[in-house]
Amino acid sequence: MLSRRTDLALEQDHYNRFLPWLIAFMVFLAILSVAGTFVLGGMIARWDQNMSATLTVQLPTTDQAEQDEKNVGRALKILRETPGVIEARPVTAAEISGLLEPWLGRTKVLSDLPLPRLIDVEVSPNTPLDINALAQKLRSFAPSAGIDDHRVWLDRFLRLIHTIQAVAVAVLGLIGLATVGTVIFTTRTGLAVHQEAIEVLHLIGAQDSYIARQFATRALLLALRGSLIGLALAVPTLIAVGILSSTFDTGVIPKLSLPFDQWLIIAVIPLLVALIAMVTARVTVLQSLARML
Repeated sequence: MLSRRTDLALEQDHYNRFLPWLIAFMVFLAILSVAGTFVLGGMIARWDQNMSATLTVQLPTTDQAEQDEKNVGRALKILRETPGVIEARPVTAAEISGLLEPWLGRTKVLSDLPLPRLIDVEVSPNTPLDINALAQKLRSFAPSAGIDDHRVWLDRFLRLIHTIQAVAVAVLGLIGLATVGTVIFTTRTGLAVHQEAIEVLHLIGAQDSYIARQFATRALLLALRGSLIGLALAVPTLIAVGILSSTFDTGVIPKLSLPFDQWLIIAVIPLLVALIAMVTARVTVLQSLARML
């Protein structure tokens, strides 16, 4: 289709010189939105898998280390006898220091702080667990004992992530509508500029599909050029953000590491945008010509 002869000097038009740059900007935003959606989806899967079936028991320390060890042993016995608990493991002081190190740094102050004793608990997702009853058993010998049910705040966190994903998808839809609107405006401008030439083509027997094909080909070339520019700008941006995110070891900031299939989807976006532009231009020309006749 790209090699066929054209009767309209569309390549000499100046009204569409900004179209590739507009599409480049839209493709750039679209790729960032898609990549962000992929990253958020990976976060949801990772957090849901790692924390949806875990609890953390906190036992405040006392002035007597022997009593603290005794409380930990009693808590482990109660937890391991509770239906639905798969495993209960005390968190060592070294592990607690490792968790606090990214925030407080390497310091000896941690050894002087009255840090609570922690117990990691893995529970079965298929067995309901009465958190309140379990907490009452623990408080019978450790009145200040507490249980952090990760599933409670995890559900809130996942709802927030899903909301952000929905916003990203909405932005992607708006970008698509903006792209279609830009192509429609450019195509109608071209029809107005070349109206006399189009009427001559009609007089010599040219069909609407023949004229629409020329506009569609021009829209395809311009959109493809702009899409590749947008891709060329987006990929280094994603790589730079990925490198920057890898420098943080806190676990709070997600690492931007996309698998091959997701990079493949991102690479297809420019082609998809070019095809949308081509189809939009063709439909616009056919509808406009039908009203002209």
